[in-house]
Formats: sequence, structure tokens, C-alpha cells
Amino acid sequence: MSYCDYVLSKPKDDHHRIYHDFHYGTPIEDDNELFGRLILEINQAGLSWDIILKKQANFSEAFDVYDIQKIADYREEKVDELLQNPGIIRNRLKINAVIYNANQVLLIQKEFGSFKGWLDSHLGKSKEEWVKLFKKQFKFVGGEIVNEFLMSTGYLPGAHHPGCFRYDELNQKASPAN
Repeated sequence: MSYCDYVLSKPKDDHHRIYHDFHYGTPIEDDNELFGRLILEINQAGLSWDIILKKQANFSEAFDVYDIQKIADYREEKVDELLQNPGIIRNRLKINAVIYNANQVLLIQKEFGSFKGWLDSHLGKSKEEWVKLFKKQFKFVGGEIVNEFLMSTGYLPGAHHPGCFRYDELNQKASPAN
């Protein structure tokens, strides 16, 4: 089995390999899971992905298993609780952005039926077009955050190189013949 160069540079039992093998580049159907991935990408800004992967379960628990409605309803007491949680990234700007973005996703769901529906309605956009769209809609979403979110969820190509077994798996799933 061949892998992307990034994974080959990590230990074989590493969480990077698990993320690569089962999640990275794989389309997500559930809005809460999609939003959870956006939360992780926002929190990665300025940090290593290694830190985020190690804290992934903590993020899920701290942010109510990424329940968009619950997160949209967070008030100052919950923000204070999150700022005291050593299992996540304790950054007020990022936490406030997550809450704001949850409210934005609720608006998107009203208009498009789902966050995924909104994303699907913009298929075919370039990275630059996606970044403009995200910056117009959300907070704390720069070019790298948007790029990684979209690659990690299958909306932009480039998650895996052509020699990687995941590249073949994901392209076979996307094939109209399947």
C-alpha cells in the first residue's frame, strides 16, 4: 500500500496515519460533522495539525459533539468554561468565531436545507472563489483554513497524491460508474 509523503514521514502507529486513512479527503454528509471539521481547522491556525489531532476528542466533547444548534446558543458562561478547558485551544477569538459561524450555518441551513447543500451548490469554484465566499460568510477563515477544510472534506482536489491508495479509493467512489 502506498501513502502520501506526509504520512510516510510520521510513525506507523501515529494519529496522522489514522486521519489520513479514514478521514482526510473523504466527503462528509452530516452537517454537524462538517462543522466539526471547520472547528478543527479554525483552531489549527497558527499551530501544528499534530496538536489538533491529539485534542480532537476533547474538541468534540467540549463543543457538544459539534451540535450546531447548541453551539449557536452558547453564552458567556459557556465561553468562560471553554477558556478554562485545557483539552482544547483556549483562544477567545477562535471560540467566538466558532459561535458566530454556528449561527451563520443555521442561516445557511434555512436557505439551502443544509450546510452540505450550501457547499454542494458552490461545487466547481476555484480555491480563490471559495476563500472569498467563506470570508464573506464566516469569521476566522483565511486561505489556508478554507483550503484545508475543503480538501479534507473532498470539495477541493489535492488531499492525496496519485500514488496514494486513498487517491484511488476516493476517485473510484467519485466515478459515475460506481
